[in-house]
Amino acid sequence: METPMTRTSSLRSRAAASAVVVVAAALALTACGTGQESGKGGSAEGPGKGGAAGTVSVTDAAGTEVEVPEKAERVVVLSELDLDAALTLGVEPVGLSAGRGQQGAPAYLADEAEGIEVVGAVTGPVMDKVIGAKPDLILAGQLKDEQVVAQLRKIAPTVVTFRHKDSWKESFAGVGEALNKKAEADKVLAGYDERVEELRAALGDRADDTVSVVRWAGNSAAVMQQGVFVSDVLKDLGVKRPAEQAEQGEGHSTPISMEALDRIDGDWLFVGSLDEANTKSLDAALEKKEFAALDAVEKGRVTKVDGSKWTSLGGPAAALSVLDDIEKVMVG
Repeated sequence: METPMTRTSSLRSRAAASAVVVVAAALALTACGTGQESGKGGSAEGPGKGGAAGTVSVTDAAGTEVEVPEKAERVVVLSELDLDAALTLGVEPVGLSAGRGQQGAPAYLADEAEGIEVVGAVTGPVMDKVIGAKPDLILAGQLKDEQVVAQLRKIAPTVVTFRHKDSWKESFAGVGEALNKKAEADKVLAGYDERVEELRAALGDRADDTVSVVRWAGNSAAVMQQGVFVSDVLKDLGVKRPAEQAEQGEGHSTPISMEALDRIDGDWLFVGSLDEANTKSLDAALEKKEFAALDAVEKGRVTKVDGSKWTSLGGPAAALSVLDDIEKVMVG
């Protein structure tokens, strides 16, 4: 169903207004503080019970109780999701781990994260650089190496913010607690839910279409199954997925051969790549007969998207941007 331009313009205006309200509310809450004026160790809106003066106690995703600063000032983030979450909550980290396939922050956060020192990569942190950043709080993503976590905890309070099975929303809520910004995080999540409902209504009949998402790296494709960031966003939106993508995946993405490419077909196909080299490789692949045979290709419904937000590990900023991309493509 084609949607009139007047409706699209109205939708975008409302979405923009909603985003401004969410950010403004978060900043206002940040400015007001959550117990700083009282000088107490905890606060009514704090994430956990009060600890020592100026700290609060939180239980992280690994089940460890950690005393964190009531208002952290020098935060190091060791995952894309933690970076996304911190920036969304008005906290600019002093150190970050490079995103997947990136030299620094994920491409969609490059402007917001400009100037933040890189202290590690997806493979792990560089301890000397973490020490040099002088953090008072470390958000360690889903870091599983207990020895590395133990080393980090000698540098600063360290919070493991999510487990493999956690959704981005659960992880974001955990970051909100670690940063003592639970109220702000709740506002952001409420704004996201409103945006989802708005877009679902705008899709109309196309809400029943099948949406396929593929990660392109090197010269091969990998499907994004259930249990990963973008699949959680699409599940919230309520769109259908190709059979294989409706199943739980064992890892981040599942490789698929060119000979089996028909398994990625859908009414709409979104293909994410992380850099210029992979984008060029994808352009060449789209000319091959295997891609040409797909219904989505024949109908002109293939969209190349930023893999740093679509096929990596994002937070609220990535989720809202994915919804914007879907709106532009599927609503018009």
